[in-house]
This record gives sequence, structure tokens and C-alpha cells, in this order.
Amino acid sequence: MRISDVLHSKGVQVVSVAPDTPVPELLSRLAAHEVGAAVVLAADEVVGIVSERDVVRRLERLGPALLEQQVADIMTSPVHTCCPEDSLDSVSVTMTEQRARHMPVLVQGRLAGIVSIGDVVKSHIAELEHDREQLTAYISQG
Repeated sequence: MRISDVLHSKGVQVVSVAPDTPVPELLSRLAAHEVGAAVVLAADEVVGIVSERDVVRRLERLGPALLEQQVADIMTSPVHTCCPEDSLDSVSVTMTEQRARHMPVLVQGRLAGIVSIGDVVKSHIAELEHDREQLTAYISQG
């Protein structure tokens, strides 16, 4: 299975913000879209990613002063990315090794979607379920 298959089933909508976005606005956008991360874009180029994890870690360090920061102050950069042709298995390995819960998908350097660890797990489960059904059908016929 390829990343393009995952995007085909989940869609390509991505929440993005500019580096100069105030943290309170970021929080509002994450909540409004019910997502855990936003891709940080500057002139249509991916320059980072900011997640709930980034917010929590900075909140512990900065306390209420976090709300006076901009996304550029708390984002993770550089960000690991993938492309639609990448295999689900290779992206899964990268996400695990890099402890990345979200990975932007790029086509010719442009943002084309995002996959989360939840999307990867869901796709792996669907593949396993399909394989189980195939084996059950094969055994039943034999």
C-alpha cells in the first residue's frame, strides 16, 4: 500500500499556519478542525510542523507566556516528509524511528496532504483484515 492510497481514503485536507501565527490562534484552529497538528508554511514551502506535543512541552517551560509566542517559536523544524509514492511500511518505519506522529506529504515540494500515525495504523489494520478474509475464504473452499 502507498501513501497515495491513504490520502485517497482519508482526503487531502491539511490545516496549515504561517510561522508568525500567534499561539492562541493556532490553538483555536487545531480545536476547530479537531486535529493534533498543523503544517507551518512560508511562501507555500513547508518550514515546520506544530503539534499538541509542541504546545504542551513549551507550556511546561514557559507557562502562560506561551500565549504570547508565535508558531515559529514552538514549531518542530526541520520536518520529516514523505511523498505519495512512498510505501506505507517505509513511512511507518520513519515515523516510529523519528517519533513523528504526523508527516506532511509533498508533491514536487508542495504540500499535498498529511498522514498521521493513526492513519498508518488504520491502514495496516485494514490490510490485515483483508488478508484474513482472503485466507478464511481460501480455507473454506479447500
